[in-house]
Amino acid sequence: MSLKICVAQLNYCVGDMAGNARKIITAARQAYASGCRLLLTPELAICGYAAEDLYLRPAFLQASDDAVDLLARELADLAGLHVVVGSPSRVAGDAGLRTRSVAVPQLFNAAHVISEGRRLHTYAKRELPNYQVFDERRYFVPGHEPCVFTVGEGVDAVRVGLLICEDAWFEEPARLSRAAGAELLAVINASPFHAGKAREREAAMALRASANGLPLVFAHLVGGQDEVVFEGASFALQADGSIAGRALSFHEQVFDLAIERRSADALWIVAQTAAQRAVEADLWDALVLGARDYLGKNGFPGALLGLSGGIDSALVLAIAVDALGADQVRAVMMPSPYTASISLEDAREMAQRLGVRYDEYSIVPQFEAFLSTLAGEFAGKPIDATEENIQARIRGVILMALSNKFGSIVLTTGNKSEMATGYCTLYGDMAGGFAVIKDLLKTTVFELARWRNANDPYGRGANPIPERIITRPPSAELRPDQTDQDSLPPYEVLDAILSRYMENDESIEDIVAAGFDRQVVEQVTRLIKLNEYKRRQAPVGIRVSHRSFGKDWRYPITSRFRA
Repeated sequence: MSLKICVAQLNYCVGDMAGNARKIITAARQAYASGCRLLLTPELAICGYAAEDLYLRPAFLQASDDAVDLLARELADLAGLHVVVGSPSRVAGDAGLRTRSVAVPQLFNAAHVISEGRRLHTYAKRELPNYQVFDERRYFVPGHEPCVFTVGEGVDAVRVGLLICEDAWFEEPARLSRAAGAELLAVINASPFHAGKAREREAAMALRASANGLPLVFAHLVGGQDEVVFEGASFALQADGSIAGRALSFHEQVFDLAIERRSADALWIVAQTAAQRAVEADLWDALVLGARDYLGKNGFPGALLGLSGGIDSALVLAIAVDALGADQVRAVMMPSPYTASISLEDAREMAQRLGVRYDEYSIVPQFEAFLSTLAGEFAGKPIDATEENIQARIRGVILMALSNKFGSIVLTTGNKSEMATGYCTLYGDMAGGFAVIKDLLKTTVFELARWRNANDPYGRGANPIPERIITRPPSAELRPDQTDQDSLPPYEVLDAILSRYMENDESIEDIVAAGFDRQVVEQVTRLIKLNEYKRRQAPVGIRVSHRSFGKDWRYPITSRFRA
């Protein structure tokens, strides 16, 4: 006996219900032609994940329902095929019956089992996450009943227990499915990427499979949605938790699995297994996919950025070219009175290596005009960050003017270390539409630059970043002989403190006890608190850590808490 199951690991778009349905229909027909009898789609695939407050709009919910009905009608002729499709649903339970009577509207994060034109079952997610980027309790109520359905007939029949994402991280939903007769666990997911998340998922699901003695299929999506990225890497586990198969990462794929019955109560999964990858490869692909989908799904014709000759803008340029191609990326160098000649040389060389349009516009005349206008106000005052910020804001104005005129989005180039400490200029280098490396610590910026120079994952050319950009001390070049370390601790120290305090919620006392200098720790944590007002006004950017400045970080601007 062998039953073929497929996972529609595809790139869905929030709000494009008809388009998402068509993708699933196409995948279902192709899978059916190859012998598939169960097609799994990811969590909320019909409307895209996550739709946030669109879930509160009745018209959005109706469009989702209509798309599920369209899918059922279009696949009605495929005898014996079962399709599991995720969508928001105002009803749950077998045949669309309400699980309970309530006086107020309710919405479920649901999955429908569709076969031969009918919704046979509707399962409602039981465990609703409300941490990190998740906010599901704002929109959904939990379900209460397991969902077990049969695929195939006679000796080929398999009883499948359906779970949705967070359900599988808890013991009870899988246990109830097994008690209801499940022989196989099918888990549909929308699990945002962060570095190392794929291994965490597989380890957690291995515990779930082995605890219940059931093989498990983990169906995931791929694509970027605002600040989050989904990397695919769907997988299957044997009943003992060992890996049975793994789909590709960061690629659309209809992932095939064969379910074999080796005894009356033992199933075995046969599938191909893609290799697990280096952290740097995953990070690079996440950033490329996040940038490509943000621009593509929002209809931007291209991207432009300020290329300074420094490491951050160099990395963003390399990511943008890998994501979009050189013909859709423009780099603008805007030298000030303090721009070093080597910065100009390195910017020109990098633009030439990648083949992008490159322009130079000196900001010296504009800077002098501002200083002349403000000369009376500034008389007798020492030169300070004010003059530095004027230069950054002139550059922001130029980039935004080009964006307005030609439609390309401005990619900002600030990293997480700068965003944390406020080492950035509001309405200056923070001006733009998308922050590609917003969630990369500075030390990771250097690591990824070296990795990209040694690898060419998209065929754009190896060594895109001149070596001098990587090795010279970082500088904003807004005053004579300036380096970042004039204002900040060494990045190795700064990033270690940020990781402990911001990403892992360690206290100042704990960080000091770990061997860090108290004065430095207090300086860094003070800067984090002082600059919340800046971060609130920063553009959205790609999340690649388990805690980013965005949905993961919801701190008040006004606060006297200092620990």
